[in-house]
Amino acid sequence: MKVLITGGSGFVGSHLADRLLARGDKVLVIDNFATGRRDNLKAHKNLEIVEQTIANTEAVDSLFSNFQPDVVVHAAASYKNPDNWVEDCKTNILGTINVINAAKHVKCNRIVYFQTALCYGLNPIEQPITLDHQIDSRNSSYAISKTAGEHYVELSGLSFVSLRLANAYGPRNISGPLPTFFHRLSQNKPCFVMDTRRDFIYIEDVVNCVEKAVDGKGQGYYHISTGADYSIKELFDATVSALNITLDKEVEVRPRNPDDAFTILLDPSRTQKDFDWKAITNLKDSVKTTIDYYRQFGIEQTFTHLRVEEKEAV
Repeated sequence: MKVLITGGSGFVGSHLADRLLARGDKVLVIDNFATGRRDNLKAHKNLEIVEQTIANTEAVDSLFSNFQPDVVVHAAASYKNPDNWVEDCKTNILGTINVINAAKHVKCNRIVYFQTALCYGLNPIEQPITLDHQIDSRNSSYAISKTAGEHYVELSGLSFVSLRLANAYGPRNISGPLPTFFHRLSQNKPCFVMDTRRDFIYIEDVVNCVEKAVDGKGQGYYHISTGADYSIKELFDATVSALNITLDKEVEVRPRNPDDAFTILLDPSRTQKDFDWKAITNLKDSVKTTIDYYRQFGIEQTFTHLRVEEKEAV
């Protein structure tokens, strides 16, 4: 199979590329390296990496025409700066339109899209959140633009799967609370956590599901989630344990902001049924594996869709 992965040097994209290459597929990665790391992918005879932005219509058309992919996995996304609405629109909306049009032109079989759980808003009206929950993406430019991209995917008429992700973590992840905790603790910087809970899912479980989507499982919208949530404090404690350090005092737990959801818990039942899939990885063990990766490769910078004051309060 020939699979084109946008954002293929990023967290999810690079792990998927490794999986597909290991089974013999040919992979073309398009990435502008705004947040992706060049060392996430190793040279392989069936791998081609092109440094390019998907906002460049002519470049995307040319790459699709030359490669003629069977499947597109659209993992590229702008989230580096929550106030850079222009870049969010260029990458997440225009870039998605470019990918769709190029895929249709070469008669690509299917597109796999990634959506954020923030599409349900900061105050979801049910827990766990089902796929019937109303969409309310007004909370961030990232959520607005990713939801617009998802709408265009459906409008395209292509066979598609849109995977709405819980909080994914694991080696190569540089977004969210876990890399932030590691970054601050390893530099002896103070931390505090918010009194919130999230559905954390390990990257291997994510890729197990995405691989099935690449191979034709499913149609429409799905949640990639464990169906269980953990407090941010529990994740922090697992990080401290993995680092094998002792803190002078317990981490401060601060009350959540009024516009911050207490929990974002996604119902994975449709995915479990249609994909014959279930998240199985233990949080404590996988946090240790992730911390071992950070120790080996380091983290120069972490990124988030949150503003700075919110990011410091993970």
